[in-house]
Amino acid sequence: MRQKKYLLTAVLVLLMAGTALAETPETADTVQINLNVVWTLVAAILVFFMQAGFAMVEAGFTRGKNAINILMKNLMDFSVGSLAFFLVGFGLMFGQTNGLFGTTLFGMSGVEPGTDWNWTFLIFQTVFAATAATIVSGAMAERTKFVGYLAYSFFITLLIYPIFGSWAWGGLLDGGGWLENMGFLDFAGSTVVHSVGGWLALAGAIVLGPRLGKYDKDGKPRAILGHNIPIAALGVFILWFGWFGFNPGSTTEGDGMIGYIAVTTNLAAAAGAVMAMATAWALLKKPDASMALNGALAGLVAITAPCDGVSPMAAILIGAVGGVLVVLSVLFFDHIVKIDDPVGAISVHGVCGAWGTISAGLFNMEYGLFYGGGFAQLGVQLVGVLAAFAWAFGLGLVMFMLISKTIGLRVSAEEELKGLDIGEHGMEAYGGFQIFSTT
Repeated sequence: MRQKKYLLTAVLVLLMAGTALAETPETADTVQINLNVVWTLVAAILVFFMQAGFAMVEAGFTRGKNAINILMKNLMDFSVGSLAFFLVGFGLMFGQTNGLFGTTLFGMSGVEPGTDWNWTFLIFQTVFAATAATIVSGAMAERTKFVGYLAYSFFITLLIYPIFGSWAWGGLLDGGGWLENMGFLDFAGSTVVHSVGGWLALAGAIVLGPRLGKYDKDGKPRAILGHNIPIAALGVFILWFGWFGFNPGSTTEGDGMIGYIAVTTNLAAAAGAVMAMATAWALLKKPDASMALNGALAGLVAITAPCDGVSPMAAILIGAVGGVLVVLSVLFFDHIVKIDDPVGAISVHGVCGAWGTISAGLFNMEYGLFYGGGFAQLGVQLVGVLAAFAWAFGLGLVMFMLISKTIGLRVSAEEELKGLDIGEHGMEAYGGFQIFSTT
């Protein structure tokens, strides 16, 4: 009898607790907010891990004598960029007054720093800003002065990336921008992050000039082989893994949409890898591993803008076109315009980022041309692509020329031949195995 009494009391307590919980105001909203915070933070951590992917890709595709320099650059562009974006860039990008002389500089002064969500949003956007900066290093690898690299990484995250970002994404918090007001679609940053980084990389590669030995006296390109393709492949897999934070994380909400976006993201990457392999096989007579690896990245970059609003079949097509484009673009820059890009960063991020942004105007299931939306959205997408090129490439040329004329942008010929590991850092990545060569 006593046991029954205790059991009845326990049941009544549980019922009362459940009733109290059900009647607590805003309980469901609080749970959802907490879920959004946790998911967005997890996504930010995944995107942060992409720094390791970029470091491995760039190190693997270049020579062993520059490996430490590349690792240091990827470490420091995130470190310098995090500080610059926190102190100034975030305010410029998302504050209520967007602009160089706005009132929202210095950290969180333009928002409400006491709320949990704003801090989570800050770290999520910080890792995106660092990605835009680190893209540039690949195209400028093996001949850039370390101090020059620190300078331009600082200015990219302080000013160039945040201001363009405010035009397209400012309304994600307290701001608002002219591209956003036009209805520009760039869900996770094909243009805002990748094309901006890619066009800055193009400007930097032009100002720097090619590596010693890259072109013969007749202007014919010579292959300068990467020293560790397995490391580059590991980097691509890390980037592919991190992209499941990059794209699904841009929902900033823990709901079923994250699974859908993960599917479109994965399909585009797979299609990009397959089509890049097939294109390289047809043109170069071999299924080139470096092209296939860049094809996966090309598919990922391309799907980043439209990932939330296209069908899975359209995602496959978008990624496939990206895979073809990246091979043709790499060959174009290498053979036709003779711009030396050791890792294909301009093609992967600049060209395929532009394609992905345009594809949103074609395949978006609500506004796209192929779904009855007419040419209006496609026109807006083209405006955004051209604005990104004009802003990033134009300002990039000015920035790199100023750095070149002041603190210096390119190392000496002797340092380049010996390798930047010894010349810039006084150490070797592979102790006792240093081999000096004219390339």
